[in-house]
Amino acid sequence: MDDISKDQVKHVANLARLAITEEEAEKLTDELGSIIKFAEQLNELDTENVEPTTHVLDLKNVMRKDEPKQWLTQEEALKNAPDKKDGQFRVPSILE
Repeated sequence: MDDISKDQVKHVANLARLAITEEEAEKLTDELGSIIKFAEQLNELDTENVEPTTHVLDLKNVMRKDEPKQWLTQEEALKNAPDKKDGQFRVPSILE
């Protein structure tokens, strides 16, 4: 693939609704060119016998055991409530 041009950088910036200066376009041209060259190097690797993965590391969910635990009682949860009725929090109505 040919090197990326400053016009291509400006075009992509325009599509992304980004305003970039000439100096930024020049810098991004070099940076994006480096990224594309690296991606092309990855294409040269032999991945014939490599199993596809979604992540390079084995991920495991680390969760605590699901054991019953004593939580707040209804009275404890409501003790500092400014307005309560029938064991529930009362809040102002927001529906018209």
